[in-house]
Amino acid sequence: MLPDIENLLKLQDADKEMRRLQEEIAELPKRVAAIEQKLAGTKAQLERAQASVKADEAARRQQETSIQDFRAKISKYRDQSLEVKTNDQYKALLHEIQFAEKEIAAAEDKILELMLNTDAREKEVKLAQAELKAETAEIEKETADAHQRTAEDQKQLTEWRAQRDQLRGGIDADLLRHYERVAKFRGTGISEAFDHKCTTCQVMLRPQTYNEVRTGQHAVVCDSCQRILYFNPAHELAANKPVAARPRRHHPKMDAKQAWYYRSEYGEAGETYLCFIKSQGQCTRRVYDVHNGRQVGDILIREGEYHAAFPVDLADAIRLNGSWDETDLEAWGTELPMVVLDALQADLDAARAEASAAASHTKRAAPAATEQAAS
Repeated sequence: MLPDIENLLKLQDADKEMRRLQEEIAELPKRVAAIEQKLAGTKAQLERAQASVKADEAARRQQETSIQDFRAKISKYRDQSLEVKTNDQYKALLHEIQFAEKEIAAAEDKILELMLNTDAREKEVKLAQAELKAETAEIEKETADAHQRTAEDQKQLTEWRAQRDQLRGGIDADLLRHYERVAKFRGTGISEAFDHKCTTCQVMLRPQTYNEVRTGQHAVVCDSCQRILYFNPAHELAANKPVAARPRRHHPKMDAKQAWYYRSEYGEAGETYLCFIKSQGQCTRRVYDVHNGRQVGDILIREGEYHAAFPVDLADAIRLNGSWDETDLEAWGTELPMVVLDALQADLDAARAEASAAASHTKRAAPAATEQAAS
């Protein structure tokens, strides 16, 4: 293997690790911000509960003052009733006394209601205070962990940058520029050539190109994805070892209501799984990243069968087995669980092995047909 290629492989490892560290550094503040937002909600809930308790206390004091005022009026009316000289005056005072007594009873009922409300509000206050205390401790711990993790990541990032700069100095300038240009748009700039194809874009290589990569005398790029190609003899030896026969792969029905596909290149997203679901004359499409299972872009809905509604998406795609309920997809949200990713990857490996076996059989059959024709 050329020294430039060896250095490029190390450079790609450094680039991947640097991207991981940068993503982790950027993600930690978001986690702290989410906790702080939850903390702000708990604080607001506590403030509302405390304000309600104060309002109930103020209302109760107001009712108690009203009771005192009405009792004073009753006392005054009774004193006046002793001095009246006519029945009409006495009845008027008696009516006022009865009215005041009704107002006192209503105020006492209101005070009882406010006392019950206050008990409930005070429980809310205690609960909110406990939640606030727990969340405050959590955010302090998360913040401290985030600062420590960020410091560690920054230290590693500095070390990887130094290693990257050193590696760049040992690579041909033109080859380095090509690698960085491709990596900028495709995520990676170098790919292994194996079994006569580029293992990243899965496009078959011309025999001459594949032989040039195997000899390793000069750098060769993939005509399809423009990544720099390299060859690892150890992988070819491992592939040629006898392996146990695979069980026959189940082929999904063409008219199934749900269809899964694999795309080695899907715009800037790179390797993706595509899920199509047919329902009531419409087709829904979801796209997921192969490596982390996260949804790419929005869910699209179009009229008709998926072959007609999304023909461009099916170009160079590999049909996979997969049949999960739409309720499962909704429950998973924007990220597929690992068990689903493992199942899709296993079926993808089986589909590739099946295609490779078919290609090998075709190659062996061709010379035999030629010999029969000649005879």
